Amino acid sequence: MKSTRSMVLSMRLPVETGRRLKRMASRHGWTPSDASARLVEEGLRRSEFAFIDFRDSPIGRQAYIQGSTLAVWELLLLCRNYKEDVAAVARHLGWPETKVQAAVNYAQAFPREIDEAITENDATDFEQLKRMLPQAVEFAFGKPVRC
Repeated sequence: MKSTRSMVLSMRLPVETGRRLKRMASRHGWTPSDASARLVEEGLRRSEFAFIDFRDSPIGRQAYIQGSTLAVWELLLLCRNYKEDVAAVARHLGWPETKVQAAVNYAQAFPREIDEAITENDATDFEQLKRMLPQAVEFAFGKPVRC
């Protein structure tokens, strides 16, 4: 969520909320101002796009589909495999079409964010993945290989 221009807004927070914001900022290596700007942006996106949520992941905060473990960019990869057929993807996942369409709508609104995530995924090999997820198992056709 990068922005080239910004504006200053002042807000009052309850003391405990301010402390929680500072802890979150510290945990992520952000300033409290950056953390609050991110949270406001994420809240606005949640209100503008159905079924979208934001979570921390091994590669940072990402847009996810509510009630699932799929990041929006992962769902878009699945859509590409199904030649952009939202109904086919919904059948594959056992989801309502509206949930898949919500991810497509989000991706259309924020293509750079989605494209960057897909590009990063494409550049990640299994060895890098194993460092992030030690439980990862590489599968060869027909037989799993434990690492």
